[in-house]
Amino acid sequence: MIKIMADSTCDLSQEIIEKYNIGVAPLTINIEGKPYRDKIDIQPDEFYSMIKSLKDVTTAMPSPNEYLKIINEAVKEGYTEILCICMSSGTSGAYYSGVMAKDMFYEENPNSDIKIHVVDSKSMSHGSGWLILKSAKLREQGATYEELIKFNETYKTSVKHFLAVDDLDNLIKSGRLTNASAFIGKILKIKPIMSMRKGKGSIVAKERGRKKVLKHYIDEFNKRNDSEVTDFIIVGYTSDIQVAETLKLKIKEETEFTGDIFIMQMGVSVGTHVGLGGISMFFVEKGHKRDGLFINEFNDLMEMKNDILGKLKEHN
Repeated sequence: MIKIMADSTCDLSQEIIEKYNIGVAPLTINIEGKPYRDKIDIQPDEFYSMIKSLKDVTTAMPSPNEYLKIINEAVKEGYTEILCICMSSGTSGAYYSGVMAKDMFYEENPNSDIKIHVVDSKSMSHGSGWLILKSAKLREQGATYEELIKFNETYKTSVKHFLAVDDLDNLIKSGRLTNASAFIGKILKIKPIMSMRKGKGSIVAKERGRKKVLKHYIDEFNKRNDSEVTDFIIVGYTSDIQVAETLKLKIKEETEFTGDIFIMQMGVSVGTHVGLGGISMFFVEKGHKRDGLFINEFNDLMEMKNDILGKLKEHN
């Protein structure tokens, strides 16, 4: 039997976690000096309702013992193969805690034939959540442990992230952005759009207003989506579910995608860094199309140029 486990930054809904019996090691959020376990001691809506008044908020990765507890419980339940999918090592120490827990298990059980594999997802939030949910679906369809490992290690860098935030300060303070992106983001007076680059957040585009942010998501999805692998999309949000519902509707109306579209709220540990007004989208892209702020700026200029030339031809 195959056990799938993760850290709480995967942000999967409780319904999904229970349906597929996913073990989740919670991150700890320290709020004004008091520790809370993500989605156990404090829920997202509760946190977002008071985030503006908070001055001292930090997060801490799950300890190796949190993972080890899940591993030991899984073994007692009869699981012989364990797949642990963690948030990117470029944004959190959760992956290293998972690796340490694996080593601790074998130190305590040197003759054990239990198989444990820890995946550095190179993703954040519902990016690792996408891999976890896909793995659970593949397991349900009869995939072997080795096939699940191969899938994750093959596709983990192909899970496309788009995340727009209202305020970059939280991401900059926490180091979730590259230094270059942080600098660029501070001088921009419009909505930045982030993706992942080498396991860390990077600004890839900027748009004026939320409507154009959602249009960017749709346009990029139509260009990038790997329809053979993407059988579901995850739309994430922090504090405004209506924006997520709008994005879901636009996907249905403006793309050829016919699979499931899940709307899931980002948890407290991720929300601490993202802040209010966050909206995200996750799917698998085909190949690795270049994506960056200057590339997108250049493409926008070329589109404007072509549009102007087209209008001039119409008047001639």
